[in-house]
Parts: sequence; C-alpha cells; structure tokens
Amino acid sequence: MNSLAENYAKLFSSCTIRPERARDVANEVARIRDNQKRYEALAAKFQGMPWWVPGILHSMECGLNFGKHLHNGDSLKARTVQEPKGRPVAGKPPFTWEESAIDALIYDKFDKVTDWSPGNALVSFENYNGAGYRKRGVPSPYLWSFTNKYQRGKYTEDHGYDPNAVSRQCGCAALMKGLLG
Repeated sequence: MNSLAENYAKLFSSCTIRPERARDVANEVARIRDNQKRYEALAAKFQGMPWWVPGILHSMECGLNFGKHLHNGDSLKARTVQEPKGRPVAGKPPFTWEESAIDALIYDKFDKVTDWSPGNALVSFENYNGAGYRKRGVPSPYLWSFTNKYQRGKYTEDHGYDPNAVSRQCGCAALMKGLLG
C-alpha cells in the first residue's frame, strides 16, 4: 500500500459521519442498496471489484440515475460531452448504463485495481474525480463530504475553486461507512 493509501486508511478509520448528515447518508446508502444486484452484475465483470464500487460512483457521478454516463453524469443518449469527452468511443448511442459504466471503469483503470481496502478505494475514487484538492492540500469533498474530515472548499466548476463553498453531496467515505458498516 502506498503512503497516500495508508494516510487515507487512517483518515477513514477515524472519520465519522456528521450527526446532522446521518439521515442523508442513510437515505443514499439505502438507495444504493436498492440497486445492489445491478451493481453486483457489473462488478462481476472486473476481478475482485466489490459491488459497492460502481454503486458509490453511480451516486457521485449520476445521482443514481441509470439514464446517465458513469463517466460524468451526461445523458446516455449521446457520447459524453463533459470530461472525459467522446466516451464511449465504441458502439453507437444511445448506450445502456452497463455499456457506458464498463467503459468508464476501464477508462479510469479500475480494472487494474486489485486492492479494494478502504485506503486504496479512496485513492481510486479520488483519481476518478481528479486530484485537484490534494494538490491544494485540502480534503476533497468528493471523498470526505458529510464527515468530520471536511469543512469547506469546493470546485464549483472545472478549474474554478471556491474556498468558502460547501459540498451538499455525500462523499465517498461517508457512503463507504454506511455501506461497509
């Protein structure tokens, strides 16, 4: 395990869900669990991937809408318009959620991940979203929102960081806490 994954594992073990956000986390976890079979079927295409990995990404990128690309939440009726643009490159739109999700996971090298321990999972999720927060030395809301590890600071648009903006989306670590117990 690399030092970043070790650091994230320690942060994960000591993070708690903010009491005022506990209901929001529980509701999102329940929504993810409602589609567990679908996530299991997708994860089974990747050796060793836990079902909750695509479930968490689906929450983060698409608000659990199966009509959107897992890459970035664009509509499945066309190739992606936002970064990464033009995905999937194979096939013709409209895409099924599964077709696009497989492309997204391979594009972001999730098919190469063999260790899905909390620290490594969080590093993978952060790489999926981008390391802009790490470069700024601030906790990523993509990972830590709704936990005691995140206060404020958020990219409100591509390359537009606002140190006072607060994420209103449940982060990956809070979802993992809820899903993994």
